[in-house]
Amino acid sequence: MIPRSEYPRPQMVRDGWQNLNGTWQFQFDHGRSGRNRGMQNLEKLEGSIVVPFCVESKLSQVEYKDFIGAVWYKRSFGLTEEDLKGRVLLHFEAVNYYCQVWVNGYDLGTHQGGYTPFTFDITKYVHTDENTVVVYVENDVRNPLQPRGKQSEVFNSRGCDYTRNSGIWQTVWLEYVPETYIENYRCIPDPDNGSVNMQVFFAGDFSKGTLQANITYQGKTVGSACVQAGSNSVSFFVSLSERHFWEPGKPELYEVALSSQFDNGAMDEVTGYFGLRSVSVGKNAIMINGKPVFQRLVLDQGYYPDGIYTAPSDEALRKDIELSMALGFNAARMHEKVFERRYLYWADKLGYMVWGEYGNWGLDISRPESVHAYLKPWMDAVNRDFNSPALVCWCPFNETWDRDGKKQDNSVLSAVYHMTKALDPTRPCIDTSGHYHVVTDIFDVHDYEQDVEVFRSHYAPMAEGGAVYNNFPNRQSYKGQPYMVTEYGGILWSEKGEEGWGYGNAPKTVEEFADRYVSLTGVLLENPKICGLCYTQLYDVEQEKNGLYTYNRGKKFSQEIYDCLKKAMMQPAAIEK
Repeated sequence: MIPRSEYPRPQMVRDGWQNLNGTWQFQFDHGRSGRNRGMQNLEKLEGSIVVPFCVESKLSQVEYKDFIGAVWYKRSFGLTEEDLKGRVLLHFEAVNYYCQVWVNGYDLGTHQGGYTPFTFDITKYVHTDENTVVVYVENDVRNPLQPRGKQSEVFNSRGCDYTRNSGIWQTVWLEYVPETYIENYRCIPDPDNGSVNMQVFFAGDFSKGTLQANITYQGKTVGSACVQAGSNSVSFFVSLSERHFWEPGKPELYEVALSSQFDNGAMDEVTGYFGLRSVSVGKNAIMINGKPVFQRLVLDQGYYPDGIYTAPSDEALRKDIELSMALGFNAARMHEKVFERRYLYWADKLGYMVWGEYGNWGLDISRPESVHAYLKPWMDAVNRDFNSPALVCWCPFNETWDRDGKKQDNSVLSAVYHMTKALDPTRPCIDTSGHYHVVTDIFDVHDYEQDVEVFRSHYAPMAEGGAVYNNFPNRQSYKGQPYMVTEYGGILWSEKGEEGWGYGNAPKTVEEFADRYVSLTGVLLENPKICGLCYTQLYDVEQEKNGLYTYNRGKKFSQEIYDCLKKAMMQPAAIEK
């Protein structure tokens, strides 16, 4: 049985593909000398590993958790004459962090960045029957120019840093495409006018042709267009005969079918979907389709006991969203990590808003050259998830700090913010969640105060038109943006009284936990100048015991307590009244 066998790119589906997950040959290269020793040409590696699970994970069947210099992967795959009629693309959904790839002994190139997909056209290097692919990977979380996210920089996990995640950690797959093919497309919905702007990009041999776009809703055609394709991209509008809006909790989706035919005989077909949804920045709120929506976010780390970064199954991705929605949350901060595309797919299908983040921790942004290590993979993340209606905000950095006595370089945050807005002007962008803001569409703070009355005093002046709470007034200034508290709570609670890490003093009883949760949440929902919150966090992660569920997604409380927590989170917010 192939692990994680589902189609990995649900926004753009083709029939011709092959999943390369499963057992690969595997070998450590702690001295990073393997390339000099010719390991790329070895007939057989010493061990084995299960892809797409990281080296440190139980599901990989390696479970090596110490620091790793480098690792090697190798496997064979077969191709038929039918597969070779056009082009063969080799896709890696994510490899952490730097890698080099060979096919049949040919060096395809390298990739840097641990969170986003990359592709090699291997057509001229492969043949019918057996072929081999070899992958070399390095992951140095102690490199100050490598974004590591929540991977621990010391041997053990500690605080809110967890087990490292090295190597291939998302699906590897082959795709069979014609000589000229649809490489990508963008949907820019216009709910006000009942239309969608389509941008379609082509790759391969240049050839003139036509593109047919057909849009359906629940099987009924509601819009179509046929346009000439005379360059490597086309842009056109499609009017929709029916308007069905995508909103939180009401995930109306349109299906898209794109068919191209070129003068060189190449024919291509892909299918996908989009939501008729707009996001805009209002005076005191973020607007979804022109209406203020209070964002009830929960912090989701995207960690799993047996898979670390990788969900053990597609069903596990969906379950995390359902567990969150069951407690009244309508959104998640996909925290310090670019989540799998399949998570976005389920968010789109379930009507669950998300923030697009990146694993920026570990990157020293007091050094201006850090922008070179960061910008390209971040741009790849923005482009990858552009079409997701569930994604309502970009947040490239989280809690940027000074380092080694040097202040953060504000030009790094500014450059990334402006590049994000240039790539995607349709969504708000937070330059760095919590601190230290430089230029941002939303002003947010992190506040883990556990005393409810002190917590209330931070925000009470705002409700009366007074000054907003600014936790770092010497480093950032409020300029009238919509205001959110995007980390709060983090209440430490272990059902068995186990030692663990959390914020502040732990409550002594379940009832005290519930009272604190309800009261802290009420402070934020009742304030007319606050338009969103984010509770830390959905589930425990390793030693961090401040989740609403256990690490294995079990219940920590009785159903009565969960009902109480849900009622508190779902009470109408001031901006919704």
